[in-house]
Amino acid sequence: MSGRARLTLYSAAATLMAACALLPLVKPATWILQAAFLLALQSGVGALTRRVPLARPLTVAAQALVTLMLLTLVFAQQQALFGFVPGPEAFRHLGDLLQAGTDDVGRYAIPAPLSDGIRLMLIGGVLVIGLAVDTLAVTFRSAAPAGLPLLALYSVAAGLSGGGWAWLWFLLAAAGYLMLLLAEGRDRLSQWGRVFGGAPRSQGLDASSGTVAPVRTGRRIGAVTLGIALAVPLGLPALGGGLLGGAGAGVGSGSGGGTISAVNPLVSLRDSLNVDEDRQVMSYRTNSEDTQDMYLRIVSLDDFDGTAWKPAQRHIQDVPDTFPTPIGLGADVQRSEIQTRISAADWYAQDWLPMPYPVSKVNISGSWRYEPVGRTLVGDHGQNTRGLQYEVTSLIVQPTAQQLANAPEPSKALKREFTKVPSSLPAVVAATARKVTAGSANHYEQAVKLQDYFAVNGGFTYNTQVQVGSGSAAIARFLKDKQGFCVHFSFAMASMARTLGIPARVAVGFTPGSPQADGSMSVGLRDAHAWPELYFEGVGWTRFEPTPNRGSVPEYTQTDTPGSASSTVPKPSTSSSAAPSTAPSASGNCPAEQKKLEACPSQSALATVGSKDDGTPWFQILGYTLAGLLLLIVPMLPMLWRMRLRSVRLGAHGRSEADAPAYTLATWLEVTDTAWDYGIVPDESQTPRKAAARIVRLGLLEAEASEAVHRMAAAVEQVLYAPHPRLTAGLAEDARRVTDALGARASRTARLRALLAPRSAVRVAWAASAYWTALSARLAARRETLLRRPSGQNS
Repeated sequence: MSGRARLTLYSAAATLMAACALLPLVKPATWILQAAFLLALQSGVGALTRRVPLARPLTVAAQALVTLMLLTLVFAQQQALFGFVPGPEAFRHLGDLLQAGTDDVGRYAIPAPLSDGIRLMLIGGVLVIGLAVDTLAVTFRSAAPAGLPLLALYSVAAGLSGGGWAWLWFLLAAAGYLMLLLAEGRDRLSQWGRVFGGAPRSQGLDASSGTVAPVRTGRRIGAVTLGIALAVPLGLPALGGGLLGGAGAGVGSGSGGGTISAVNPLVSLRDSLNVDEDRQVMSYRTNSEDTQDMYLRIVSLDDFDGTAWKPAQRHIQDVPDTFPTPIGLGADVQRSEIQTRISAADWYAQDWLPMPYPVSKVNISGSWRYEPVGRTLVGDHGQNTRGLQYEVTSLIVQPTAQQLANAPEPSKALKREFTKVPSSLPAVVAATARKVTAGSANHYEQAVKLQDYFAVNGGFTYNTQVQVGSGSAAIARFLKDKQGFCVHFSFAMASMARTLGIPARVAVGFTPGSPQADGSMSVGLRDAHAWPELYFEGVGWTRFEPTPNRGSVPEYTQTDTPGSASSTVPKPSTSSSAAPSTAPSASGNCPAEQKKLEACPSQSALATVGSKDDGTPWFQILGYTLAGLLLLIVPMLPMLWRMRLRSVRLGAHGRSEADAPAYTLATWLEVTDTAWDYGIVPDESQTPRKAAARIVRLGLLEAEASEAVHRMAAAVEQVLYAPHPRLTAGLAEDARRVTDALGARASRTARLRALLAPRSAVRVAWAASAYWTALSARLAARRETLLRRPSGQNS
C-alpha cells in the first residue's frame, strides 16, 4: 500500500474513531455502521481522484459531490433523479428531514431514538468532518490542522453526552489523531529515503536538528491538541431532555438503577399560552364529581440555584404495581380515590406522563420508569405519550385549614433539601416575604398570605407578553414590575416560601381543562400551567394557586384563619382556556408537546424568571464550534504554512550526493524567504554571492551570521556550476544561524509581522496562479488536439 493510500485509510479511521463519541447520544447505534460504509466510499473517491491526478480543488469538489449523492441515495431516493441525483424535490426532502431532526433533538432526552432526521444529522455530520479531515491530511498533506475538525467532533459529542464512558471516547479520538500524525510523518520521511528515526550520534548531528525536529513538533502538536480536547467539553452546554417541548430523560433498563436528569421544562410555556389555535393536547374521563382540582401534573421542579428551577437529578426505577403512600400524608386527612382514563393526542409526544396528583396506580403500555420523589413517570429510550391511552388511579386529598395550621415541622433532611436558596437570590425576595407574612402564627398562614399577595391584594397583573429578564435578579424584577404569568407567580411564591423555612417546589402540568358534551374533559394548549407545591407534615405536598385568573384556588386556603384575608379570594373558572385573561394569556402555546415541554423556543418563560435553556441542539453547537475554529485558524494559515515549509526545507532529507542540488537550493531559498519576511525583498537578478552580501548589509548581520550566509551562497554556486555537485555539510545549521540573527536585529513589530504575516507567503498565490496557467494551457492544447482532423482522412 502506498503512503498516500495508507494516509487516506488512517484519516477515515481517525474520523470514525472520533465519531464514536456520538454513540451515547442516540440508540440504537446502528447508524455508525452506515456512516462507516459511506465514509469509506467518500475516502475511496478521494483516493481515486488523487491517483488520476486531479487538481486539489477538483478532488475536494468530487468528494463533496459524491457525498451529496450518497446522502441523497440513502435519505431521498424516492425524490431524486435515478435515485441518487439530487434535484429540487430531493433538496426539499432533505431539508424537511433536517428540520424533523432539529425537532427531535429538542424533544428527546439522551439517548434519543434514531429517527430519520437525527440519522441524517449524525451521518451527514460525520461525512462533513470526514471530508474536512481527508482534505487537510491527505489532499493538502497537512495532518496537524486536520485535528481541528476531529477535535470539534469529539468536543461537541463529549460536551453533550458526558457519562462514565467519556474517557473511552477521548482515548479513541486521541488515538485516531495521533495515528494520523504518525502516518503522515512516516509517509513524508519515507519520501526522503530515510526511516522515521533519529540520525546516529556518530554522524555528529545535533539532537535539536535533523529528524528529531519532526518528532518534537509532533509531540508538541499532540500535547496541545489533546489538552484542548480535554478542556473544550467543559465549556459546552449539556443536552438534557426537554420537558415542555416533548423531552424527558430516562436512562437505564431492567430493574432498578438509572438516573433521571432534565433541563427546565418551562422553556416554552409562555409560547404554549400564546398560540392562536388552542389545540387539544389530551382528553380524559373521570369518576370524580368535581374536576376543579384535577390538575394534570407532569413533573416537579425542586432544584433551585438562583438562576433556574429545574428537576433534580434523581434515581429512577421500575414502575411499581401500586405506588406507596405519598410522603407526609397522615391517616387522619380526608381523601377519596378516583379513576381517570386519559387519551393523548396523536401529535403530542411528551416523555413525561401527565397524571393527577398523587397517583396510586398506573395502567399503561410501553417502556416507562418511575421517579419516587416526584411520583412521576418518564419514558425510557424514546417512549412518549403520542396517541397513548392509559388509566390512572389517584387520590383527592382534602385537608382542612386547621390540619395545615397545626402541621408540625418536617424532618430535618426534607427541610434542608427543599428550603435551600442560593446566596445570589436578591435580599428583596426574603424581605418581601417577611413583610407580606408579618403577624402569621404558622407556616400555613404565611403560605395563604403569599398566595393572596399575588392573586388578590398585591396589585399583580397576569400577562404572558411581559419581559422580566433572566438571572438571579429576575424574581426581584417581577416583584417590582408586578406583571407576569404562571411561571413568574409560581417561581416567586416558591422562592419566597423557602426563605420563610417552608419546603417548596414548582409543579408543571395542565389545569383541569374544559367539560365536553359527551362528559369528557378536553385539555388544550392554553391549559399549560405551573403552580407551587408547599410541604406540610401530616398532609404532604400541597397545591397553592398564586396566579390570578388561572386554575382554581384550593378550598383549604379559603377558610378564615387568624391573620388571613383569604376568605375574599374569588374562585376562578375551572379551565383557563375557557376564560382567557386580558393579556395574550388567552392564547395558548405552540404545539401541545411544546406547550409545556421544551419544544417551542421560549423568549420569556425561562428568560423571565431565569430558567436555563440547556436545550441547544448539538448540531448548532457543532456549527458554532467549527465557525469559531475557522475564525481562529484562518488568520494563522500563513504562519502555519511557513512553519511547515521551513521544517520541510531544513529537514532530514538531502543526505546523499544525489540530493545535493535540491537540498542546497531549498536551504538557500529558506534563507532568502526569511530575509524577505523581515523586509529584505529578494532580487532574482543577482548572483548568490551578491544576494548574500545584500542580506548581510541590509540585515546588519554580524560576523558569525555573515560567514554562514556566504558559506551557503558558495554551496549554491557549487551545485549550480560544478560538473559533479557535492553535498555541503551544515547548511541547515547555517540557515538557522542566519534566521536567528535576522530576528535578533529586527524590532518586536517586525518579528511579529514575520511570524504572523510572512511576506514570503505570497508564493502560495504565485504557485496557484502558475498551476492554473499551466492547467489552462494543457486543457487548451488537449481541446485543440481533439478538434484537429487527422491528416489524410476524408470527410
